Amino acid sequence: MKSFVMKLAVMVFLLVGLVACSSANESSQSEPEGHDESGEQSANETEAADLDHVTLTWYMIGTPQPDLELVMEEVNAYTEEKINATVDLRMLDWGEYDERMQVITTSGEAYDIAFTSSWANNYALNARRGAFLELNDLLDEHGQEMKELIDPAFLEGAQVDGKLYAVPTNKEVGQQAVLSFNNELVEKHNLDLSSVHSLADLEPLLAVIKEEESDVTPIATFDAYLPFDSILQEEMPFAFRLEGNTNEVINKYEEDITMETLKTMHDYYKKGYIRPDAATSTDSWPLETPNWFVRKELYQPYAELIWTRTAGYEIATRPLHEPYIFNNSVTGSMQAISATSKNPERAMMFLNLLNSDPYLRNLLDKGIEGVHYEELEDGTINDLPARVERYNMPSFAIGNQLILKLYEDDPQDKWEAFEAFNESAIPSPALGFYFDSNPVRTEIAAISNVTSEFSPALLKGAVDPEEYLPLFNDKLNEAGLQKVIDEMQRQFDEWQELNQ
Repeated sequence: MKSFVMKLAVMVFLLVGLVACSSANESSQSEPEGHDESGEQSANETEAADLDHVTLTWYMIGTPQPDLELVMEEVNAYTEEKINATVDLRMLDWGEYDERMQVITTSGEAYDIAFTSSWANNYALNARRGAFLELNDLLDEHGQEMKELIDPAFLEGAQVDGKLYAVPTNKEVGQQAVLSFNNELVEKHNLDLSSVHSLADLEPLLAVIKEEESDVTPIATFDAYLPFDSILQEEMPFAFRLEGNTNEVINKYEEDITMETLKTMHDYYKKGYIRPDAATSTDSWPLETPNWFVRKELYQPYAELIWTRTAGYEIATRPLHEPYIFNNSVTGSMQAISATSKNPERAMMFLNLLNSDPYLRNLLDKGIEGVHYEELEDGTINDLPARVERYNMPSFAIGNQLILKLYEDDPQDKWEAFEAFNESAIPSPALGFYFDSNPVRTEIAAISNVTSEFSPALLKGAVDPEEYLPLFNDKLNEAGLQKVIDEMQRQFDEWQELNQ
């Protein structure tokens, strides 16, 4: 899982500087809200004057940026006027964030806000451990504006045992795996993508690329897509079906569709469509290097335009399934208030401002107008060199995406497309169910070790599933698989009864 998370983090970081932004152009006035030309205080400033000044400590994932201090001076001037608070933003790099936050949490260090998710600074685990404050009442009292803007599926799906412990980033709520193609190769060889609906449909296209493009690897290494809602880490065996009997906890490595899919992957491996070192390679396959034909990605509306901009050549996509709302998709990017915070109300006020105020959200994301980006007459923007070189922030991790400025070459209906995408997303049968692993910690540790031994080679096609899947499942059973499934089923049945 760690390697997967790092690949995901690196991929997202590469896209961050190019992620398209907001339709709320009318809110991008040159002067921050709260000021008028007469210099008189607004109502918000008058209210802020009644509050004691506080400094909020905020831990954020992402590579520390050279111009962070410069931008935070502008941020703090604004937040001081609005809520009489300044922010001490501490960036922790991708590779160290999870470990550093574990140390901070264990030590009981006082801080106010931290990035949390399903994959870094584990949201559900920290919520149950008491590391994060329960936010339902605080959200109602001090977060009304952002509550109106955030898709309800985020706020409902992210509740652990009926309580919300972090503010989700308003973005795409559904998760959809797609196959992405180097479209220059598609057009060069007159290939038909309309016939591709599954992994198996790739065969004739891969054969052409293998034959005609000696310097191109047909498949950029990826794990095969399996149609389940996985519990715990993606590669672990525990899952719910998305069709059929959706209320049963299963071992997905015993399902017929898994055997069929992995046989296809292994067939591609034997034919040379996949690299020989796929099971152990750490190559992230950067988009800028056109040495691949097809890869698997997670989609959001117009993602192909973002990937094309990053790559420098056209990327085309084909969906593998309809978008589904999973726990991982609603908890993929969140901000929690620490249980050690001395100013939880002000922390919520800041998060409310961050997720509802276009000026503040764009300032933190894009930097300072005229320094890091330029705004055009129509309200769209373009990055200046300093944005890429000195202030390349992890946009997806900061807050509400749907109030960001649009880039000049973004579709004008980008955020409307996000809303339509979210409305079309299908809730998983296990959405909102968060498994408490404490009763079976020993078994899960053993199963995790077995999974690490077998799953990379199987999911990437490097070994024959007809030989290795039975061995894998035998080892899983020896490690206590059935005990974990029984406990998971018991908890799920109780959760379902409470939520009917």
